[in-house]
Amino acid sequence: MEAVIAVVALLFVLLTVLGVYATVKAVGAAKRGVDRTIDQARRTVEDHTLRAKSFAQPGPVGEIAQLRLKLRTSMRATQDALHAGVTEDESLKESLALFQRLSAHGRELDGELKRLESEPDRARLAERLSSLRERTDRVTSSADSLRWAVRDRARRFAEDDLDHLSAQIDVEAGALRHWTTEDEDTPRTARPQARPQTPGTSAAQEPDRPAIDPTGPRPTYPWQKKPRPETSGM
Repeated sequence: MEAVIAVVALLFVLLTVLGVYATVKAVGAAKRGVDRTIDQARRTVEDHTLRAKSFAQPGPVGEIAQLRLKLRTSMRATQDALHAGVTEDESLKESLALFQRLSAHGRELDGELKRLESEPDRARLAERLSSLRERTDRVTSSADSLRWAVRDRARRFAEDDLDHLSAQIDVEAGALRHWTTEDEDTPRTARPQARPQTPGTSAAQEPDRPAIDPTGPRPTYPWQKKPRPETSGM
């Protein structure tokens, strides 16, 4: 009896632990989902703000907003392409590692551009624009090159797979139409012909019967001509 109680208590503890673990995992997943939603909403608001600044504020401030928007758009698109491709192509892990190193430079540059948006010295800001523009072009050019390489690789794999599939389908279609190839390839002399029969074979297969059956009328067919009446020699 004590053993049964111990087993039941152990099962109760295990079920309680599993319930707590499942609850913690569910809460964590929900929290991560909420965090992703908040981050995405914040990025969307920031992008719209930068786009508005780039049009509404001419001069260095507007150009800095354009550089930030260009940088963020390029890096986000490359990140999405790599994360989507690495699930199907394991060789993209090295490319993803390179992009993570590039992202560190991108985040540093974006932070510097964000701080310069509130810079009151417009003259000093104008002097820095040339180097900032060059750094932004270098980072976005590397990100764009990596992104298009990933897309070209995926497109090439898709084309190769389609070519291989088309070749297999052509072979299968030819196999399904095997009678056409046999009729074209087989010469006339190789086709089955009627086997000649010897007199002994015919006699062995069919029973003897008279050439003319006097007891029955001869069969007539609609395409036969009527026999002419015999003349009397006149």
